[in-house]
Amino acid sequence: MMMNKDKYSIDNTDYTVGQDNIQKWGFDIHNAVFGISAGLILAFLIAILIIDPATSKEFLDGLKWQIIGTFDSLFMWSANIFVVFCLVLIVSPFGKIRLGGEGAKADYSRLSWIAMLFAAGMGIGLMFWGVAEPLAYYTGWYETPLNVAANTPEAVELALGATMFHWGLHPWSIYGVVALSMAFFAFNKGLPLSIRSAFYPILGDRTWGWPGHIIDIFAVLATLFGLATSLGLGAQQAASGFHHVFGIEAGLTLQVTIIVVVTLLAVISVVRGLEGGVKVISNINMLLAVALLIFVALVSFAVSMGTIPTTVMGYIKNIIPLSNPIGREDEAWMHGWTVFYWAWWISWSPFVGMFIARISRGRTVREFLATVLIVPTVVTILWMSVFGGVAIDQIINNIGTLGSKGLTEVPLAMFQMFDSLPLGNLLSMLAVLLVLVFFITSSDSGSLVIDSITAGGKIDAPIPQRIFWAVIEGAIAAVLLWVGGTQAIEALQAGAISTGLPFTIILLLMCVSLIMGMRTEKHNQN
Repeated sequence: MMMNKDKYSIDNTDYTVGQDNIQKWGFDIHNAVFGISAGLILAFLIAILIIDPATSKEFLDGLKWQIIGTFDSLFMWSANIFVVFCLVLIVSPFGKIRLGGEGAKADYSRLSWIAMLFAAGMGIGLMFWGVAEPLAYYTGWYETPLNVAANTPEAVELALGATMFHWGLHPWSIYGVVALSMAFFAFNKGLPLSIRSAFYPILGDRTWGWPGHIIDIFAVLATLFGLATSLGLGAQQAASGFHHVFGIEAGLTLQVTIIVVVTLLAVISVVRGLEGGVKVISNINMLLAVALLIFVALVSFAVSMGTIPTTVMGYIKNIIPLSNPIGREDEAWMHGWTVFYWAWWISWSPFVGMFIARISRGRTVREFLATVLIVPTVVTILWMSVFGGVAIDQIINNIGTLGSKGLTEVPLAMFQMFDSLPLGNLLSMLAVLLVLVFFITSSDSGSLVIDSITAGGKIDAPIPQRIFWAVIEGAIAAVLLWVGGTQAIEALQAGAISTGLPFTIILLLMCVSLIMGMRTEKHNQN
């Protein structure tokens, strides 16, 4: 059944899309989900601003680290389960199932599809951490993976391999579980494009009641807080780039200005929709990223080509030791990096997963998962090998700012690395532009996702509603930066990461529910 029909049917449900919605002021909103989500967001912001950003950050940081320390094994084993689950689905008979039914055709070309899923998934993170993370592991900026001795030949391979561990199969399996569940239940079973729909085999018609409301509310909060955090931290990186290249003061005024401009462009994009907005900007994004990657690889050809096999071997050799939480002597590193990342990716998964689902009709399960897991992993290997490898080489050979001072400021690391390359200023300007474009794709795609959840699963909500969520994301980031600076943004990030704990349980149950749903599809096809 196609998504544009109002009646949804799986087994005996007679749920009608929008039956709990309210149409008012040009909005078409789900009564419970929109109202409660907006109220909790407002209460959270007031609490941070009234209590004092520093106090809020201290409290939420304490909660975050308590969750990470107590549930580290749950996060670690769950991420491993998601990888195995996706790999098994690829080779299983379920891999033949086509999202949308046997006659479904893909809505987007393969290249545009990959560009959109990658831009929404973690493109901005690669800009922020592509240089800083390998350097951090190599130099022992905050502990080292598997307690390898910092600044040694062994540390080079492990630094690049551990970076890939955090950006490769594990995070994309997390996204893959959510995205496949959303796409399957929406396009094959005719349910609303909303997180709750993935639990219909378990909850039955209670999916449309409070159990489903709670799931969707959690998804809205995690998505909005995650997006606002990324906008805030990314504005700081872009401001650092402007200061580094043009000498402009990288203060709050510039950071807030960047957020305002990005938000305005994101509003234009969401008004134009997926075809005329997100798709176009994502394709531009991909071209800029590839151009930057190729240029850096060519001007440092020997180093780049040498680090690619080092990264691959470091990833393959260490993926199992890094995946095992038992008996770790590098527990501080594991908590501060790996468990932190897993909680962040899981809290980010409702947004990325639902967006990927929305653009993936017509793909088989096998094609979908193989692409979502393998293509971004391969691209990330190239990216981290080139950027991380060149930066580590500058440290080893005492080249430029990185060579003399090491990793000092994460937002500046990439620009400092460019300083020692030909046309360094041009590269920095291109990187700043790329950061801004990645922000736009994250903001507009996130707005479309939140809009769908708060509209009861509708995918073509009114334009004022799309504008509302894009503006809210930017406003939250700008207000928090203006009032509380970095501390307020980091408090918001800690709150977002804390939502990773309940979502870990939700994603594990989602795997069970997806298999239950696919078994009925397989039976129907036979």
